[in-house]
Amino acid sequence: MPTVLLTGGSGLIGSQLSKKLKEKGYDVFILSRTRDNKQDIPTYFWNPEKMEIEMKAIEAADYIIHLAGTNIGEKRWTAKRKKEIIESRVETAKLIFDSVKKNNKNIKAFISASAIGYYGAITSDKIFTESDLPYNDFLGNTCLQWEQSADKFQELGIRTVKIRTGIVITKSGGVLSRLIAPAKLGIGSPLGNGKQYMPWIHIDDLCDIYIKAIEDESMTDAYNAVAPTHITNKEFSRSVSHTLHKPFWFPNIPAFILKLIFGNMSVMILEGSRVSCKKIEQTGYNFHFPNLEQALTDLIENKEG
Repeated sequence: MPTVLLTGGSGLIGSQLSKKLKEKGYDVFILSRTRDNKQDIPTYFWNPEKMEIEMKAIEAADYIIHLAGTNIGEKRWTAKRKKEIIESRVETAKLIFDSVKKNNKNIKAFISASAIGYYGAITSDKIFTESDLPYNDFLGNTCLQWEQSADKFQELGIRTVKIRTGIVITKSGGVLSRLIAPAKLGIGSPLGNGKQYMPWIHIDDLCDIYIKAIEDESMTDAYNAVAPTHITNKEFSRSVSHTLHKPFWFPNIPAFILKLIFGNMSVMILEGSRVSCKKIEQTGYNFHFPNLEQALTDLIENKEG
């Protein structure tokens, strides 16, 4: 089977994707900043800040999946933090590109993570598609530069795919875990006015979309990785509480409180529009978890059990 090289392979998405790839028979390697680590998956060393990478990683790769990037919601968006967020995506892709070009390696595809932040932190009546332009805010500009760094691989004749990912829900970690904690106490509540949309995707669907991007040679350019159903923050929070068999009556958390806590990063919580998944469906991809109730049952009830 072909070899897949992952950046960000030890993260929330990368670890699950690595597992699924191995189950399908792929040889999987990851790039790590730590030498001589004891991870289960073979690793190669890289240090993007110093533009260092083991060339054996590039030589071994048939496909490269680029997931690396500083957690955008981990800290307040200071000027320094914004710079880190952008560079962790753009400079890492540049290092891989330069290494592929230098090695004259003809990889079969370069598949890069991106995000629905491409369409901006806004709430509107519009349903965004891949043909829409990026929004002129921090998230939109970050995703634009992220994708432009991936597009460089097309210059080498390499098929390039960009996966614009929504809110990923998983059994552990991420957004869902943060919503479950108050819901278990019976104090689940909408954030802000609760009318902002939360384009979401079950992690199994996201991983399978990445695998499809490897196997479907017709896939190129950008694809939205979001579930077909459009859910507001209030509807999402209510569904979490109901899945946990908890009441959902607590008042909305006012926007000004969230702004005080998170600063300008609060737009990620308080804003959100609908995003279309029709393009990925037109490739023949069928979602395992097309509706939220089904996804939450899998992730919450099965976990509880």
